[in-house]
Amino acid sequence: MAASSLSRVVLPLSRVSPRRFPSLSPSLSSSSSLAAPRAFSLSASSLSPAPHMSSPPQPARPDQPPSTGTHAPGAGRWRPMCLYHAQGKCTMMDDPLHLEKFNHNAARDLQVSAADLEHLCPQDLDHFLVLDLEGKVEILEFPVLIIDAKSLSVVDLFHRFVRPSQMSETRVNEYIEGKYGKFGVDRVWHDTATPFEEVIGEFETWLAQHHLWAKEQGGKLNRAAFVTCGNWDLKTKVPQQCKVSRIKLPGYFMEWINLKDVYLNFYHREARGMMSMMRQLDISVLGSHHLGLDDTKNIARVLQRMLVNGAVMRVTAWRSPKSPDRVQFAYQNRI
Repeated sequence: MAASSLSRVVLPLSRVSPRRFPSLSPSLSSSSSLAAPRAFSLSASSLSPAPHMSSPPQPARPDQPPSTGTHAPGAGRWRPMCLYHAQGKCTMMDDPLHLEKFNHNAARDLQVSAADLEHLCPQDLDHFLVLDLEGKVEILEFPVLIIDAKSLSVVDLFHRFVRPSQMSETRVNEYIEGKYGKFGVDRVWHDTATPFEEVIGEFETWLAQHHLWAKEQGGKLNRAAFVTCGNWDLKTKVPQQCKVSRIKLPGYFMEWINLKDVYLNFYHREARGMMSMMRQLDISVLGSHHLGLDDTKNIARVLQRMLVNGAVMRVTAWRSPKSPDRVQFAYQNRI
């Protein structure tokens, strides 16, 4: 989107209503779901892995500062991500007030310490693509974070809002107001959303730029795998959306890692969703639950914690291109 056109739709923060962006109101910040999280140490988990897995890391010594798994104590307060910037469309990078209010660095909330990296086990993959879709009727939001398997650092972020293709404009407006209006980001969605087939085209270009995928090499990911919180995203929703958008299911969506299944078999303790895993691991929640970008970052923080604790991530579900409706699972004990 051209800067001249986008500047007309970005509200100056002085005109943003606290009702629409409650996290920007000092009087509401302490009670809002976007309140600043407390710092925690990735090394200090209350859970232990299964006996047959790698030994858990030693707890941090009292004289060691906590690692920065969510938010470095000296890095300033937590700030919501600029959703225009997440899509490469922010035109306010020279506005000090905007930069003070919004985060423009996807890696800021996902830092880990050098001490944490001492406990990592070797992985069969080089990168993890953390994905958490939003949208029940059609996909509305498509966020993916690349996490380096060795450094646990954020390599890059891909984030797009997706415009439904088989809904009336009235229904779309109702749908978006009900979904994103409560977060105060429905205007951003309307300003930036594009059809799913366009999003997939941009996503494939992004994957290729990071040397994670090449169409001529069979369409599978290169030493990387998607990480999801459950099977719904890639088992159910993406195939449904591909049919609605009349495109073939891409080969890189044929397998994935369900973090809940790895969690269950690693810790021998069930967690039904992201929030359960975060509570059990004593990880505070960042941002708004069910805003896809925030959920993806929180799932990535659970992934980081599990890797620091010695978990090994392997593909847990896959389908054959010849029988795409049939999904096979690696774990017998799964959610």
